[in-house]
Amino acid sequence: MKTVIGVFFGGKSVEHEVSIISAMQVIENLDTEKYDVVPIYISKDNRFYTSELLTKVEEFKDLEETKRMANEVYFTHENSKLILNAKRGIFKKVLAKVDVAFPVVHGLNVEDGTLEGFLEMYNIPYVGCDVCASAVGMNKIIFKKVLEASNLPVVEYETLNVTEFEEDQEKAYEKLTRKLSLPIIVKPSNLGSSVGIEVIKNKEEFSEKMQNVFEFCDNVLVERCVTNLREINCSVLGNFASQEVSVLEEPIKNDEILSYKDKYMGNGAKSGKLGQKFGKLGGVKGSGMASLSRKIPAELTKSQEEEIYSLAKETFKILNCEGISRIDFILDGDNNKVYVNEINTIPGSLSFYLWKPKGIEFDELLDRAIRYAIKRKERREKITYSTDVNILNMSGKK
Repeated sequence: MKTVIGVFFGGKSVEHEVSIISAMQVIENLDTEKYDVVPIYISKDNRFYTSELLTKVEEFKDLEETKRMANEVYFTHENSKLILNAKRGIFKKVLAKVDVAFPVVHGLNVEDGTLEGFLEMYNIPYVGCDVCASAVGMNKIIFKKVLEASNLPVVEYETLNVTEFEEDQEKAYEKLTRKLSLPIIVKPSNLGSSVGIEVIKNKEEFSEKMQNVFEFCDNVLVERCVTNLREINCSVLGNFASQEVSVLEEPIKNDEILSYKDKYMGNGAKSGKLGQKFGKLGGVKGSGMASLSRKIPAELTKSQEEEIYSLAKETFKILNCEGISRIDFILDGDNNKVYVNEINTIPGSLSFYLWKPKGIEFDELLDRAIRYAIKRKERREKITYSTDVNILNMSGKK
């Protein structure tokens, strides 16, 4: 009997469309001899839908029409299976029973542990990092602090809350420049895909650009802007006990920072919108991160490769990651130092293009990630989470 995989994607996130692209790639490459696939689309208003129509990126050009054509569902669970029930109709109708959930979501409200927490409550095995690793990985500030406490190299940084900025912009500016010299790079603390990032080169730009970033979050990460940098990415597959590393890549950027446009609008992609503030969605026929211009393998010295591989494994273990993650590094050309930049606990396109040069095809990569999910479920079944004792029923007894 085949294992039923529920692929979750979409969600209330500015990376909604990016998630759709990644999910279509996963659905297309899952081994149909081993798995039956159930697409589970999360709309931007956090409703859940399923349909055989939801397996082609072309079906998502009109999201409202997509929802009308699909079946809205609600969930129940039984024996660690997620049951999808049709929301329409008088009588209860079961549309699917999912054995393993496969979250392919990006960004706030989904990739940050929210979806993983829902699956944990229903005791459903799921692919990828758990609630804690997902939450830490999504929050750039907490991630920096965890790595710093673990003595891993990170670029010098400061943080700023929107209240500090609104109450006294001059004081906020002094706080940041007391520790960091201009230029500085400002990032929303909890977004990915380079959304909302600004580079501030002088005091005159400070107010406007900070306001731009605060449109996406209440807390920002502010870093020394490494001007002579190379970005190097490494994907890691495994769990705490065992990690495999991919080949290394160097994305090619068209500006000071690797932008959303660089990542998802390569090769003239035009499908979809993500909003006026950061342009149109890229991804030719669902190419996603695979459409980005890059050098594979990255041109590095042997010692640089070894250092990055070591830091990638250590970062993966510190967060207790599971499945497939991608860890991004900064190589500072001025001092030749390597810094851990950030982690993507559900990387765009699942970083399949970094594994193929090592002889691991996309379907095998997905298969391994699913096996890790099942192993984690088996491990956790041995852990005691609650007892049969009801202390409320014991009150008043002597």
